[in-house]
Amino acid sequence: MSKKYTKLANSIVQLVGGKENIRNLIHCQTRLRFDLADESKVDTKALQQLDGVAGVISSGGQFQVVIGTHVAEVYEEVVPLLAAIDQTADHSEGKNKNFLSLAIEFISTSFSPIIPAMSGAGMIKALLALLVLFKVVSNESQTYYIVNFMADAVFYFLPFFLANTAARKLKCNPYLAMALAGVLLHPNFTALVAEGNAVQLFAMPVRLVGYGASVIPIMLIVIVQSFIEKFFNRIIPNAVKIVFVPMLTILITGVIALVAVGPLGSYVGEFIAAGFNGIRAVAPWAPAVIVGTLLPIMVMFGIHTSIGPLDVLQLTSVGYANIFGPGAMVSNIATGVAALVASTRTKDQKEKQVATSGGITALMGITEPALYGVALPKKYPLIATMIGGGLGGLYAGLSGASRFATGSSGLPAIPLYIGEDISNVINILIAIAITMVTTAVATYFLSLRFEKQDNKAEKTSESVIAVDSIAINSPINGEMLELSQVQDEAFASGMLGQGVAFEPSEGKIVAPFNGEVVTLFPTKHAIGLVSENGVELLIHVGLNTVELNGKYFEAHVSQGDKVIQGQTLLTFDLAKLKEAGYVTQTPVIVTNTANYKEVKHDSFGIKNNQNTMLTIQV
Repeated sequence: MSKKYTKLANSIVQLVGGKENIRNLIHCQTRLRFDLADESKVDTKALQQLDGVAGVISSGGQFQVVIGTHVAEVYEEVVPLLAAIDQTADHSEGKNKNFLSLAIEFISTSFSPIIPAMSGAGMIKALLALLVLFKVVSNESQTYYIVNFMADAVFYFLPFFLANTAARKLKCNPYLAMALAGVLLHPNFTALVAEGNAVQLFAMPVRLVGYGASVIPIMLIVIVQSFIEKFFNRIIPNAVKIVFVPMLTILITGVIALVAVGPLGSYVGEFIAAGFNGIRAVAPWAPAVIVGTLLPIMVMFGIHTSIGPLDVLQLTSVGYANIFGPGAMVSNIATGVAALVASTRTKDQKEKQVATSGGITALMGITEPALYGVALPKKYPLIATMIGGGLGGLYAGLSGASRFATGSSGLPAIPLYIGEDISNVINILIAIAITMVTTAVATYFLSLRFEKQDNKAEKTSESVIAVDSIAINSPINGEMLELSQVQDEAFASGMLGQGVAFEPSEGKIVAPFNGEVVTLFPTKHAIGLVSENGVELLIHVGLNTVELNGKYFEAHVSQGDKVIQGQTLLTFDLAKLKEAGYVTQTPVIVTNTANYKEVKHDSFGIKNNQNTMLTIQV
């Protein structure tokens, strides 16, 4: 094992609260995913600033540390540090998760370890489709038959894989769980299903349904197993526990599985399949547009791993998948193109290197380096990505582009879209082409403004090189809060830059300095400013207020206007926002934080626009 990341691994374990605070750890393609006993023990700011960490996210009950494509190497060095963890200890103190968070965490944790197996099998099916397309093999040959079931094996025996990972998540015996999966897939039960005659078990009817390639039944069965196994572990004496706990767990859970939980899961699966078909009939374009547009935001908050399994459910239910895959494909391509175009527009050599390498990686299906290294810091590539991904997703949705196996969502995954009808892969190629062109054009034209601002900021900084610090007044009257108190992870984590937040006492935003309005959102809920000495400031009124589409807001300036300190920029109806149920916390962020030595906040508490809010060390 390489010792390249030993220091990073030790720092990460220490900053997430030490090994005693870690209940479980897995990794995906770019992130370490921690299940922590108490997230309040995490030093989030220090983690964010750690060299080798691209970002940190708390979502779906997991604490995620974004590393990059070399995450497996870091994981290998973290695991030995956790060897002394007592996996059977009760770490529930400090955890307060709602049902939705628990469900998302359970699904995400169960699927993440088996993604490589599904991706590998999917790519084998894609390769086989290419061989048939170019007439290298016939779909009636024994070669085709054997290679095809090699790929299908992962999906047919999916209940075994999920039994193992779900049991590990629920801290019950994974081998007993796999034994229960074997009950569902046993050839004798399959024969009973094929015969179709009524079957009873202890005078209870058994629903005859095939469980191959199913997802929901085994996950429900393992949940039942966890309760039954733990019950018998408590009441059976240690001397005979090794015999009677497994026997009673398999017998009782097996009976419940065949007569109740398995059929329930199959009904849920059928309902979901009907839902997929309903979406396809009513608005087939919608999923691809939503995912194509918003995937970068989903990745930023870590919820994409909870949506991705929908494709597996759809694939095992109806034989194709278009809920997540097509939208993810065009979004990842858009991220790569935006980063590559940005690399040609920036004059900073380090930014060029990050954008080039991140862009190529994103085209292959891994977007975090480009997202955290380019799109978020520079902003305009993120906007262009969402534009291009949305338009490409629209075409993919309208044309019905679908994939026939699961895998990554990048250029190497194009063969996953080869089916019996060649038009399907043509449609995804057209969607990719639309994405590439529109993203490149959007990135270039947005760069004309944003890169010009960056250059202007650099020149301004040079002209005021003698200035040691810059004081910025509050743009709003109200209580000044720590940024970490904001109920939005993107702001609270400091991903978008350092700053503070306000709980407004009146609905008015004023200019905190002399400068220029560089961004005015059409919904009027947020405004971007740049000061005369180059400080870039984002003022975002409330959380999720973009949904109001400008209702209750009024702008008193336009984009490009010069403003003077104290000038009214925006007004809003504070009472109406609260009445409508919106959180009115207003983050104020220095978006070019990286340009300065330090961004220091003034004392917290009640402020008005005559009080200093931030002091920036240049």
